[in-house]
Amino acid sequence: MPTAVVDGIRTRYEVSGDGPPLLMFSPGGFDSTLESWRTVGIYKRLALLDHLTQRYTCITFDRRESGHSGGRVERISWPDYVRQGVGLLDELGFESAHLMGGCVGCSAVAAIGVAHPERVRSLVLYSPAGGVKYRMKQHSRFEQHLAFVDEHGLDAVVALARESGGTFTKDPRVGPWNSVLRTDEAFAAAYAAGDAARYRVLVAGMVRLMFDRDTVPGAEPEDLLALDVPALIVPGQDESHAPSAARYLQECLPLAQYWDVPVAEQTEQTAPARILEFLDSVEQARA
Repeated sequence: MPTAVVDGIRTRYEVSGDGPPLLMFSPGGFDSTLESWRTVGIYKRLALLDHLTQRYTCITFDRRESGHSGGRVERISWPDYVRQGVGLLDELGFESAHLMGGCVGCSAVAAIGVAHPERVRSLVLYSPAGGVKYRMKQHSRFEQHLAFVDEHGLDAVVALARESGGTFTKDPRVGPWNSVLRTDEAFAAAYAAGDAARYRVLVAGMVRLMFDRDTVPGAEPEDLLALDVPALIVPGQDESHAPSAARYLQECLPLAQYWDVPVAEQTEQTAPARILEFLDSVEQARA
């Protein structure tokens, strides 16, 4: 698959379908790859890409530090994901696009809407990640990773990531840079030789600032309240995708449509059709 250098980081992407552009931020936490739209959770049974590509140009990609994209050891924040998404649109020559996020991808989509509303035709926020237990899970993962670093060192993280092939979600010890450690020899060498004390500071700051609330992280509520962009919100219903997270976005986004359908009734027959109905209505209003 093709790659582009966005914000100095290799980004693997795929463009499929035909029609207005739809930039899709994958589900999957810190393992958000373009394949996640077909392999993760509810998205596996919805077959969204099979339907959306019939009328839209779908742009999927590996989030930085995921899959075959690259990364940097730094205190990652939501604006970093904004730069990746907008930079990919620039690389592909799209002045504006519809944005869709699944799970944690909703946070990046909301952040782009706030930072670059002129580039955004609409927002589709599917099963947004958020809620009290989601925040607690994220903090716990980072704490487990740092405990492993404290006991064994950064070189042991590299060895474990390569031996186990585990993800940050399934095995927090491997940390959020695990995929780059497996795919980039130079990155892995620099990571292993890094200063562990400095690393602890940046990782602790990363989790504290990225997951700082019991709602949906990524954008401030006052900024969302002022966002004049049509949005479709589809609720989740588990500990990482609390219904309260979706309701929070409904409360904050002035032009939001809320699809009040239980997860069990979100099927391949109903979900793609509802998303296409929303996207088509936005395109018709633009015409």
